[in-house]
Amino acid sequence: MSSEGVVVWFTGAPSAGKSTLAKRLAHELRQRHAAVVLLDGDEVRQAIVPSPGYDEPAREHFYETLARLAALMARQGLTVLVAATAHRRAFRQRARELAPRFVEVFVDVPENERRARDDKGLYGAESRGGVRGLPGADLVYEAPSAPEVAAAGGRDDAALASLLALLTP
Repeated sequence: MSSEGVVVWFTGAPSAGKSTLAKRLAHELRQRHAAVVLLDGDEVRQAIVPSPGYDEPAREHFYETLARLAALMARQGLTVLVAATAHRRAFRQRARELAPRFVEVFVDVPENERRARDDKGLYGAESRGGVRGLPGADLVYEAPSAPEVAAAGGRDDAALASLLALLTP
């Protein structure tokens, strides 16, 4: 393991498999005795008081905060895995600028697959008009133009192997 910290940002529309792939990578890195922390966007939102909203200014503030927190931890030598939609390229670019080292992972599956495995019910609520501003549905998700790794969902073994090759000697 390198002593230099790194932020690995898993981006993609809701229910694409970001958290699944991040958890798999965390497990593999810990097996190799790496100092790893996983910041899941949903869990971080729940930890912040007051809870951040979902309007555009609140999202900008949340992703700036998340990027700064991840960079702070990475500067301490940690491998920081961030599983968070960050639907605008600008959010992820800012995280890249702040981090000592940055790896962007684009996790993508077709919309029908995301809707089928939506355990939070976000897509159903969006369809019924109960949720507004859902990235990848009624809010534009800006896919990365050049991610370091692209994954076909959270169970993509080739993407996991690519990440391990990038992060381990």
